[in-house]
This record gives sequence, structure tokens and C-alpha cells, in this order.
Amino acid sequence: MKKELPILFIFLLSSLMNHIMAQTDSTKVFALGEVVIQSPKSTQTDSSSTLSINVIEKMNSLTVSEALNLMPGITQSTVGARNESMVYVRGFDLRQIPVYIDGVPVYVPYDGYVDLARFTTFDLSQVQVSKGGSSVLYGANTLGGAINLVSRKPEDTLEIDGTIGWLSGGHRANLNMGARIGKFYTQIGVSQYKRNDYPLSENFQPTANEDAENRDNSYNEDNKISLKLGYVTDNNSEYSIGYTRQQGTKGTPVYAGNDSLNSLLARPRFWQWPHWNKQSLYFISKTVIKPNTYLKTRLFYDDFDNELKSYDDATYSTQNRPYAFTSIYDDHSIGGALEFGTLRFKNHFLKVAAHYKKDVHQEYGPEDPRLTMSDYTTSFGVEDGITVSKNLDATLGLNYNTRASIRADNIINDEILSFPNNQSQAINGQLNLTYRLDSVKTVLFATMARKTRFATLKDRYSYRLGTTIPNPELKPENAWNFELGMKSQLASYLVFEPTLFYSAIQDVIQMVNNVTYDSDTDTWVDQQQNTGKASFYGAELALNYSPFKKMKTGLNYTFIKRENLSNPDIYFTNVPENKLFAFAEYRFKKDYWLLASFEYNSERYSTSYGTIASDYALLNTKMHTAIWKYLALEAGINNILDKNYAFAEGYPEQGRNYFISMKFKY
Repeated sequence: MKKELPILFIFLLSSLMNHIMAQTDSTKVFALGEVVIQSPKSTQTDSSSTLSINVIEKMNSLTVSEALNLMPGITQSTVGARNESMVYVRGFDLRQIPVYIDGVPVYVPYDGYVDLARFTTFDLSQVQVSKGGSSVLYGANTLGGAINLVSRKPEDTLEIDGTIGWLSGGHRANLNMGARIGKFYTQIGVSQYKRNDYPLSENFQPTANEDAENRDNSYNEDNKISLKLGYVTDNNSEYSIGYTRQQGTKGTPVYAGNDSLNSLLARPRFWQWPHWNKQSLYFISKTVIKPNTYLKTRLFYDDFDNELKSYDDATYSTQNRPYAFTSIYDDHSIGGALEFGTLRFKNHFLKVAAHYKKDVHQEYGPEDPRLTMSDYTTSFGVEDGITVSKNLDATLGLNYNTRASIRADNIINDEILSFPNNQSQAINGQLNLTYRLDSVKTVLFATMARKTRFATLKDRYSYRLGTTIPNPELKPENAWNFELGMKSQLASYLVFEPTLFYSAIQDVIQMVNNVTYDSDTDTWVDQQQNTGKASFYGAELALNYSPFKKMKTGLNYTFIKRENLSNPDIYFTNVPENKLFAFAEYRFKKDYWLLASFEYNSERYSTSYGTIASDYALLNTKMHTAIWKYLALEAGINNILDKNYAFAEGYPEQGRNYFISMKFKY
């Protein structure tokens, strides 16, 4: 399949250009996949942000992590040793900010993470980000918020768009086709994103493990197909079944830093992932019981399997040394949710939801036994959007969450035994207030929320290659999240959005050193414990300004401070205190425009003991020109100044790089 994809795209696009029809918008939103806090007047009553696919494509954000990095309060990062792309939302990581597709959870069952570089943006309609006060309708584990990737839904007889492009070190190709015929609709997407390597900055100094020019072992290939079939009744009830399959492979670039305390300096990891595959099957429906009452259903099965190979050296050919191994994960999740909503009560939009999710993790090696770990998580919540007065809306939310173990295998003296059963529970609640000023187009909002996150399977059971002892009785982390903000259109050409936020976090799961002495290995071992207290606080500012008709500008700035109150000597990593993103777009004609963007990140800690990744500034540019009514050419340069920078010390990012693509849409 992989080799045939580019040829398939070229054939389909060239054939479709011969079919002339009225131009339509092929990026309409799949509303069933949204999760929104609303008042009876359908007014959003929280501070969640939405990024449309039009903006994502304009900024040439090919992956979800790149797209999220455009938003205030969000920082792109990386787990360098695993080559996984991450984001932090107001300081919270992806274990604390779960990722959903159309409201269906897709994070990895074992550790709660997800590699956002494996999720391309090609078949999305928008990205929703709910920060501290996310809806209780998401279910459990939304300690710092939630990220929801919303797919597309066609509204016209035929909608088609596609892109074929070259980029430094690789290529991208995607095709989306949607059709609406009577009460039925269907949406199909296929894509390939492949890179053999990426160029390093000329300012990068060669190291023992990296000879510069192109980053060694930085290849990746991701192939994806998504299908959706839906039916809409006369009373606007809707039923949809979707399927997504991703097939990927990637390498992990070797540590190329100079931190003498980092064990990877003396003993680097030579890792490759022959496959990183994920598939999801889900059913989403909304049955209109009465004009003001509905029942929504989500049922899903999500499957994840990958293989990690650790080699002896940079030839990636042998596995003879003690640290060489092959590890295989075979995980899946199954579950569903029911949501009942009604407007029958005056000035109230009442919603009640129940969630169930079973996570199963299996791991093994070629000569190792298969170990199984499994949990189930439930959540029962109620949310009421209230119209208090003409200008004031409020939302009250409350949910009860449980997490219980089903099975957890443990090897002791070559015998498979079981960890003791364990269970946790948590009660979450929130209050959102929204006030609209009459005199100007200004909305004031305030949020107070208590949120939790249950310990993952890895948190509780992992030995981490013999360096820790498990702790099955870990309690959930909890946080009180507060925010105060404003959204104001000061004039037709000026939008101003400032926000203040504060989170007080308790029972933070942290690694405690030297908990017990292992006489067999003559070493002290560590353990994950609920010992941490922390505070995250800061401010966000977004500003959009159009000085005249042909020009648009915008910027967002984030200041965040994270304090480890329990142990100030252990630093929080991967988030800079200051981040600035700005852009300017000049449109010569309707279909001829030039875009420039700028991003600045201050320095950040890369290790808990204080290693720093330096600050950096990036300048990018892009041009778009129409060739034909349905065809356009785009080209651009990223990192124009060829800055040598890194999200994590020792893992340099791309130097100056180029792209050019042909886009087709009607």
C-alpha cells in the first residue's frame, strides 16, 4: 500500500480535475464529534478555544502538535529519548490532558500518552482545546483540560480536496472526498506523510553520536485511511459509524548533547520502531426524542500495537549487547458513553452523561512471556447550563469517577503472579460564569474547577528496567483550576483576549529516590509516590488586528510559572516561562497572498536536575498563488535564519527547511 499511495493521489486528482462543478467548502465540521459547554441560548460558557482547519493549513501545520503550538497557553515539546511529540497545556502534560477524536479517547492505555507527531491534520475540520474548566461530559482524567480532534462532515453532493507536496527530506500527500446524497453522507480520507530525515542547522556542532548535515535515524512514515458513513433523519436525528487506521514506522535520533549527568551521553540508545499502528472503530449517534430533548451515544473500540527494537550500535543491525532488546505492545480500549440533554426546563440546558472504558495492555518480547495489565474506568456526570439573566450565563458541573484494576501480571523468579487489586475514586466539580457587556462586543468569563487524574498502568506497575519498585496503591492527582478572562471585539478590525489562570495541584505523582535498598544489585531503587504539591500560574494574551482590508496580523503571548512546592530542587521540565507567536498576512488579490510568522520561546529545563535547552526565535514564510479555479501552488521556508534549537537538550530540531505543494479543492 505504501508505495502506491502517491501514484493513487496523482491519478485521482488528475481525473477529478476533469469534472467541473460548483465550488463548495469541504471543511465542514462533524458536529456530533464536538464537546461544548452551552447555555440554553446556545452560547458557549467556557473558555475553550477552537482552531479551524483553514488556519491549520495556512500555517502549514502538518501534525497535531504543530497545530496546537499555534494557540496561547500551549507549548510544543518532545520526549527526545523516544522521539515522541508532545504538548503542554498551561503546564499540564498529555497524561493530564487526554486526547480525543470526535469525543472518543485515543490515548495509549499503558502510560496515558500519545505521540502527536503520528496524528496528521489532513482529515480534520478543527481542533478543540478545553483548558482548566473542561466539560465533565469528557469523563475522567481531565486534570488540566482536554484536546478534541474533530473530523469532517460533508454537506454538499460532492466535496473534494487534496494536496501533493515535497518537503526537505520527504513528502506529503492527502486526499479527502465527501458526499451528501439525500439523508446519507460519507467521508473518506487517505494520506501519507513520509520523511527520510531532516536537515540540521549549519550552526550545529558535530558530536560523537551525530555528524551534522541530516539528522541520523530521524526517518518516519505515516499512512492513514479514515472512513465515515452517516444518516440524518427528518427530525435531525443523526447516526454515524467511523473507522480510522494508521500505519507508521519511525526512528529515534540518538542523544547529541553534552550533559555529563545524562546516562545517554556515555550509553546512547539505538532505537527504531518497525511499526506504530493504531486503528479505531466507533459509532456516534444523536437521537432527537422531542424537539428540545436528545440522547447521544458513543461506542468505540481502539486498538494500538507497536514494536520497539533496541540495537547494539548505529548500524542498527545486531542485538547482542545486554541493553539490546525487542519489546512489543498490544493494547486496546473498548467502551462507550451515553449523554442525555434537555431544554424542557426554562432557562436550563441540562445534560447527564455516563462513561465506561476498559483498557488492556499486553507486552512481550520474542523470548519473553506475554504480560497483561487491565483497568476499567467509569464516570457519571451532570452539567447544567443556566441563563441567569439577559447578560449572565452560568454552568454547573459535577461528576463521580472510579478506576479499578482487573488484572496486573508480575514476574517473580520467572513465575507469573498478580499484583494486588486496587481501586481509586474521585469527585470533580466546576462552575463557569459568562457575562456579556451591552455597550461593546465584550464577554467576561470566570471558571473554578476541581479535576483529577488516575494513576496509569505504567505509574503503578512499571519496574522501569529495574530502577524502581511498583506502587499499585497510587492515589489520583488532583487540582483546583481557576481562570479569569475576557474576549472583546474592540472594533471591527481589533479583537483582544486576555486571560489569567492559576492551578493548585496536590498528590502529584513524583519519583521518590532511594526508597529501598536492593541487595541483589547493590543499589538503591526509587518509587512513584503521591508526594508532590505544585502551583502553575500565568497569563495569556491573544490579539488580532487588521490595519486595512488586504492585511491581517495576530499574536499570542503566554507567561507561565510552575513551582514545585514539595521539592524546589526538582525542576518541572519542557515548558518555557515565555512564549510568543505572531503572524502577518498580506493578500495581493483574493487568491494571491504572502504570510510570515514568528515564534519565540525562552529557555526551559530539560531535566529535573537543571539541564537547560536554550531560548530560540524562529522566522517562517509562505506564499500561496492560484493557478486555476480549483488549483493552487504553495511554497515556503521554515526557520529562515537557520537557528540551531531544541525542545529538549541534546535533540536538535530542523534547521532551515523548505516545502512546495500543489493543492486541489472544489
